[in-house]
Amino acid sequence: MTQPSPAYGYPQQLPPHPYPPTPVRRWWQHPALVITTLVVFPPGGIALAWLSHWSRTKKIIATVLAGLWFITPFLGDPPKNPQGDAKPQTVATAAATTAPPSSPPPAEPPSFVGQNLKTAKAAAYDAGYNALSHDASDNDSGQWDDDNWKVCFQTAAVKRVGTMPTLDLGVVRNEAPCPAKDGKPIPYPKMPKVVGQSLAKASATLDPLAFQAIEADSAYTDVTLPAAGDWTVCFQEPTAGEEVQYPKTTTAYLKVTAPGTACPKTEFTELHPAPTAPSTNPDDSDDASSSSSGGPSSSGTGSVGTITPGAYCSTPGSTGVSKTGVLYTCKGPDQERWRP
Repeated sequence: MTQPSPAYGYPQQLPPHPYPPTPVRRWWQHPALVITTLVVFPPGGIALAWLSHWSRTKKIIATVLAGLWFITPFLGDPPKNPQGDAKPQTVATAAATTAPPSSPPPAEPPSFVGQNLKTAKAAAYDAGYNALSHDASDNDSGQWDDDNWKVCFQTAAVKRVGTMPTLDLGVVRNEAPCPAKDGKPIPYPKMPKVVGQSLAKASATLDPLAFQAIEADSAYTDVTLPAAGDWTVCFQEPTAGEEVQYPKTTTAYLKVTAPGTACPKTEFTELHPAPTAPSTNPDDSDDASSSSSGGPSSSGTGSVGTITPGAYCSTPGSTGVSKTGVLYTCKGPDQERWRP
């Protein structure tokens, strides 16, 4: 059976005791104050919002919005120079259009041909370029020490190194001449002919080749070369026409004679050879007997046995045999020597 409605005179049923207390709102919890503080001073407003009687959802929303409002000024552009703002807009626009860019692209690169590779790389970097290098000859040598190479050719590299434009430098060693074209053989200098020249003139002729040293010695093995004199070159090493590839490690050797003394026909010759000892060969004795008995050899001539080709001899017309069995005769022109 249902209870009659209070409208029929029955008393209204009240909640059981004790009644729940009604929350008391403090002055700092007033919604208007909280909202105003959130706008004017967001950090303080956020604190008041969490002390208010708002629901948790409202508190979170108020915190997020106030936080965004607080940090927005710090995310904008920096303040402009008030003096710049006071200038007419037309002037500022003109300055902006005529001012050069902060990092202009490099202009046409300067030429580094003829420079030392180490110096060229540093200068290229200062001009806004990176630099690579390769052997400009038909070899494929690596440049382990940039200071030992010089630049012969310069082109733009196919690929950049980093963000800067890159140059490709064709190089050869400092002492070598540049080839006619990149990748062609190096035209090494050839040893000039200095035989017949004075020692002073020969030295001046060889100076451009930048030899490690030029050494002079006597062309005769039994003659000591004085410290100075107007000598004549008889033999040279390297020989005339030979390529000189490494002059810095090469020594030029010159064999010379004193003025008025003829050059020997061959190297390692004595100017005053010792007298040849009489031969003990029986055949030589027979030849000597034949000569003395009126044989084919005339007076003043004869065989003296084994001789040294090119050496000086004292009896014109006499004959001798070398160690290899070749017959030689003591004859001129000029001073007599053993000649074939």
